[in-house]
Amino acid sequence: MGSSRNDDTEMREIFQQVDWLSNDSRLTRDEQKTIQSRLSMEQLHSSSSRSSRRVPENVVIANEPSNAPVLDSISTEDQDRTVNRKLRGLHIFMITISGILGIGLYVRSGLILRLGGPAAVLISFTVLGLLAWLVMQCLGEILTIWPISGALIEFVGTFVDEDLGTTVGVLYWLSYSINFAAIILAAAGEVSFWNPGKAIQGTIMFFVVPSFLIILNSFGVQIYGLTEIIGGSLKLIGVLVVIIVMIVINLVLVIILVQSTTKYGPMFPHDPAVANSWVAALFISFSIAAFAYVGVEITAAAALEARIDDQSRNTAPSYEPSERSKNVANRRVSVRFSSTWTAFIVWIIYFVGGLLLTLNLSWDDDRLPQVSGSTTQSNSTSNTDSGFVLSAYSSNIPGLADLVTVITFITALTSANTNLYVASRTLFGLTRKLDGSRWKWLAFFGRTNSYQVPVRAMFLSCFFIWVPFLYLSPSSSTTITDLLDILSQMGSVCCIIVWSCECGAYIRFYNCMYLHRNELQEKPQYRHVCRFRRDELDAYPWRSHGQPLTMYVALAGCLFVLFVADGAALWAGFHYTSFISGYLALLVFLALWLFIKIYRSGGWQFVSWKLEDLSNFNMVMQKIDRLDEIRHRATTKEVDQRKPAWRNLWGIL
Repeated sequence: MGSSRNDDTEMREIFQQVDWLSNDSRLTRDEQKTIQSRLSMEQLHSSSSRSSRRVPENVVIANEPSNAPVLDSISTEDQDRTVNRKLRGLHIFMITISGILGIGLYVRSGLILRLGGPAAVLISFTVLGLLAWLVMQCLGEILTIWPISGALIEFVGTFVDEDLGTTVGVLYWLSYSINFAAIILAAAGEVSFWNPGKAIQGTIMFFVVPSFLIILNSFGVQIYGLTEIIGGSLKLIGVLVVIIVMIVINLVLVIILVQSTTKYGPMFPHDPAVANSWVAALFISFSIAAFAYVGVEITAAAALEARIDDQSRNTAPSYEPSERSKNVANRRVSVRFSSTWTAFIVWIIYFVGGLLLTLNLSWDDDRLPQVSGSTTQSNSTSNTDSGFVLSAYSSNIPGLADLVTVITFITALTSANTNLYVASRTLFGLTRKLDGSRWKWLAFFGRTNSYQVPVRAMFLSCFFIWVPFLYLSPSSSTTITDLLDILSQMGSVCCIIVWSCECGAYIRFYNCMYLHRNELQEKPQYRHVCRFRRDELDAYPWRSHGQPLTMYVALAGCLFVLFVADGAALWAGFHYTSFISGYLALLVFLALWLFIKIYRSGGWQFVSWKLEDLSNFNMVMQKIDRLDEIRHRATTKEVDQRKPAWRNLWGIL
């Protein structure tokens, strides 16, 4: 026992030196990995627990996860670095719905219609919906095995590259932080339908609304989960009402009033001021439609505060065949459902809504918004960017346009609430394990208030809220459409990059499990990761559809959107707004990844460009053990939760 205790102390001291951000620059990356590999091999042949280089000091990875005690990831004296795991399956589903079913349909569909006509609307929503489904097949399969906090970061860091995993986390935070500002801006655009004036618009939408959302989210995840259930329900009811309204406009008025409201026209037109061909217009439409599907992966991001049943707090799940059918199925059903059906359900809504819009508005209607960078000046006199509001207004039915505007506004607010939640939890997950004087300024954002809510991270996640204020400048010619195009495009690009990295992580995971399939089958504790086992001992929780073809098509689709579709707007001529919105996020991603690699390696000359070693079965076992341990431990103790207070708003006092 004494020897084991000394080994644990030695391991902690060494790994504290080579921690992921505070490592000593005197050790090169190769030297660090050599030390870690040697220690891992020594620990592998001992009966004591072993640790991984990516594990916090007080977390011990068990050689036999099914027999190991479950430890908290953070000690009880650091409860201000923990969150409450209170979200149930219904909360997670509603958060995902609220994140993905946003203003993309109401605002961006009219932009696509003006750009490429009816066919572009239907095809772009369909293709991006298929891409979102393919990505979730890859991500969802790993998530059913390890529904862990920081899943998007951990999967990439474990199976691809540790530095890339950190970069993905930062970029994911940027995506939702930018989208938060974009959605607030879109909501302000819908409010302009009532001509409130820039002063009221700026005060209410750019200051009061974000402040209200921060305050609302500061009083515990239970309240947030309730607001998501209410908001998600209102959103689903609202989109159903809008679809019915569009059907009424298109059919009932024709039958009763003998008034032709349908706007049948060419299926494949294009705006020559933006694209030099319909194909180019379609590719630009792909890039625009991507904004509508951002959020399909929120299931993974919300795992940080997902409830863990009492049994899993104290014991690891059994993978015996008799238990698998009743335990594993119940535990994984919500992830499987989200991965398979969420993107499909949202695609149906987008397709039906887009189809009805194309029947009620002509593609060349001057009131429709135009893509920023267009060489022609829009003659629109409309105060809204939503094609659905324009269609309702054209029907001349009293109050109908106001109803659709209210629905769009509520949809935008609930989506902004979700984006703020995802951004703040992502930033909290990145910073809560930081320590030391060097990173004290970042560790500041990794603490929570008395409700276990990362309020500081929420404030920083509102960083881009200053951008909408550019619209209020008296001398500015910038429109809401211009700012919305740039913000939404940048947020979409960030998210597509994250999708690409997750697909890459799944490809390496899939190939790794295939490479070591025989060794894994020989060890009962790894039965839950034996993807290629098909006998009576099969305990693999869920196999996604169409693999391995699905994973390669998903990665190819993401890369196509990033490098082809995002650049299609430049084919007709260079526009700085198109370039910034399409490629700035990609350049930031590459620069950040390179910076993290150089910094952690102690200099350019010590950078190792090798990916994570998945050919060594001993290293693979370490990675599986580590992810299993993260899965089976809780992040907070409910009995330690402190009493609430108004000072929680800042979380400092």
